[in-house]
Amino acid sequence: MIFSGPADPRPTAHDPPTHRPTHPRIGPALAFTISGSSSVAAMKKVVQQLQLEAGLNSVKVSQAAADLKQFCLQNAQHDPLLTGVSSSTNPFRPQKVCSFL
Repeated sequence: MIFSGPADPRPTAHDPPTHRPTHPRIGPALAFTISGSSSVAAMKKVVQQLQLEAGLNSVKVSQAAADLKQFCLQNAQHDPLLTGVSSSTNPFRPQKVCSFL
């Protein structure tokens, strides 16, 4: 079925854009805020954030996963969730009831 005339839901060249402007680096919400308000302060915040991100060293996900796995294996013997806690050192053990007969 082909639509034509005013019932056609497809946008035409004369229709105003209904989507938010996007920017590949800063995302649609921030791009909309900047273009909508043209605030110099908002743009300065974006520049500051981008400069901060540009100075970071990125690590490949595969390398980060390998490092995390190695850390977990090295510290597994000290993890109380894996090894358990002795009842004498457990501060959350159930308290014994003292009763006199």
